[in-house]
Amino acid sequence: MASARLAVDIGGTFTDLALEHAGHRTTLKVLTTPANPEQGVIAGTEAILKAAGLAPSDIAILLHGTTLATNAIIERKGARTALITTDGFRDVLAMGNESRYDQYDLNIVLPEPLVPRYLRLPVPERLDNEGKILLPLDEAAVRALVPALQREGVESIAVGLLHSFVNPVHERRVRDILAAALPGIPVSLSSDVSPEMREWERFSTTAANAYVQPLMARYLTRLEAGLRERGLAAPIFLMLSGGGLTTIETACRFPIRLVESGPAGGAIFSAHIARECGLDSVLSFDMGGTTAKICLIDDFKPQTARTFEVARVGRFRKGSGLPLRIPVIEMVEIGAGGGSLAHVDALGRIGVGPESAGADPGPACYGRGGRHPAVTDANLTLGRYDPARFAGGTMALDADAARDALARDVGAPLALSADMAALGVVEMVDENMSNAARVHAIESGKSYAGRTLIAFGGGGPVHGCRVAEKIGIDRVLVPSGAGVGSAIGFLRAPVGYEVVRSLYQRFRSFDVSAVNALLSDMSREASGVVAQGSFSAPTTETRIAFMRYVGQGHEIPVPLPARVLTEADVAEIRAAYDTEYSRFFDRPVPGSDVEIMSYAVVVATIPAARTAVRTAAGDAATTPVRHQQVRDTITGDVAPWAIYDRASLTPGARLNGPAIIAEDETSTLVGYGWTAEINGFGYIELKRGAQA
Repeated sequence: MASARLAVDIGGTFTDLALEHAGHRTTLKVLTTPANPEQGVIAGTEAILKAAGLAPSDIAILLHGTTLATNAIIERKGARTALITTDGFRDVLAMGNESRYDQYDLNIVLPEPLVPRYLRLPVPERLDNEGKILLPLDEAAVRALVPALQREGVESIAVGLLHSFVNPVHERRVRDILAAALPGIPVSLSSDVSPEMREWERFSTTAANAYVQPLMARYLTRLEAGLRERGLAAPIFLMLSGGGLTTIETACRFPIRLVESGPAGGAIFSAHIARECGLDSVLSFDMGGTTAKICLIDDFKPQTARTFEVARVGRFRKGSGLPLRIPVIEMVEIGAGGGSLAHVDALGRIGVGPESAGADPGPACYGRGGRHPAVTDANLTLGRYDPARFAGGTMALDADAARDALARDVGAPLALSADMAALGVVEMVDENMSNAARVHAIESGKSYAGRTLIAFGGGGPVHGCRVAEKIGIDRVLVPSGAGVGSAIGFLRAPVGYEVVRSLYQRFRSFDVSAVNALLSDMSREASGVVAQGSFSAPTTETRIAFMRYVGQGHEIPVPLPARVLTEADVAEIRAAYDTEYSRFFDRPVPGSDVEIMSYAVVVATIPAARTAVRTAAGDAATTPVRHQQVRDTITGDVAPWAIYDRASLTPGARLNGPAIIAEDETSTLVGYGWTAEINGFGYIELKRGAQA
């Protein structure tokens, strides 16, 4: 009987795979194939099965995450999309909420909507804020749009009508008319994709869903067909941005929920490690080939949010991207990965990213035609990598090509040697990541005091110590399988789905029956999606109401009992709101009524307990396999660093920096003043100022 579990995470540079079977784990990194991402997945699947000695029929489930939807939006490579909206509201996507992410920039650049104005098509109709029909839908006007849609070669259609989140009747009728006239062209309804108030965010999310839907549907169809042809009969599930898993069918309908699927897997991986090790306050640091992701995790749960921005035109600037209103794990993501390109700007400053060499051609040291230096080239030049062992020895690095690229693009403009140029590049990327972490903590109202940094991804363990020093963290944890952490995170994720809907209520006139009917319907919808992949596993249900004082602009989440509500519950829910409000803003506002704007119901399977076997730590031999010349980024000095093989280090092994602990998918740098110890789980614990 099939029992193996396979997870695949497509990144900008590498596709990571993790296979668990009979208590053993096999991991692998292969280069991503950007033109046809499914080819990299299929090739990697075949390779990891061969390495594990398994057949495709041995796989019980395949879990997958990808940044394909995000990249399509950022690179503007999605479908030719039209938006049908209420007459008079065609410019909502362009106007936004009229805020400016930089008040004093006279030449401010705002993100261009995914749908150009000539494809934003109004139709006469109108509902009021309670969903009552003020003006019936002009069906003839909808049909009259069909020739224009055909003439413009529209490949996908978004429908966003005013107040449809309360009553979707007009949107559904538009869909039916278009489906009959334009069979084969997908239609995304805002009442399905993001049924919440605030038309800009709702229209933007729906337009983005429509924009990536054909691309994602084609990709997932090709991937499934390719895997089936090779004998894999297991169900395939996709990682959602909010941390759950869903079916291919649901992913094809709502691909916008996949925009942060890879990073979400990394946050779940960190949360799982934190729970294993009893760390209730950690910082997840995931550095891959293209980006670095930073996420705060408290009480073993990542921070979550209901809004997200993609394709920001102002780096790190909130409000400079396209808004998406979807459930996401909250994190900061910056263009600082191993493939991020280094350059010298007009002011003579070293800059890194956000442009990336990706997998094709990749950094100069890959020998695949890349001529510009990346962070990987800098790390190699500083002596941090073994050219023969990179990516498990699947590709040899060209150190001379790396030095030449650094000397040409960074060294020459600044009159620096290749070594010093590399030092400047690495220090700059470390500072970029540290600054992003500082800002994220401030915006979250939290600090890094007492936190442990969990470093993973191909570059996380390489840069972990230096980033920790910069933000004031004294402890770093590098778990097993760190190089493919996001893929392992998929294996720990529950099958789950979240449904969000709006039903305006005030506590002074709270309609318990209407709220119960809504929540019950939402529960059925979420449970139906989860049932497709739960395999009869037990599930848990969470209900949340988003509330605010009347007249305020934003809501806060308040948990609701996951059962039928009674009149007696109303006062308790109101009291819970006051408690939550006081936690956020110090004190409640006496005498003010509270309004409920929307509700969320989350149904998810309960993951089986997976406790690692804690081996008693003891004195273990630590013998380096060799020494390697490494240039330290703090002092700039070159010295022989001891190189240890991670596979040979057993629990209790302890060593002092400077040193490098090498493994197939990454390397862990133990800096000056740091000590490394293998704990009882086999994880590397790095501590500052605790020399052995």
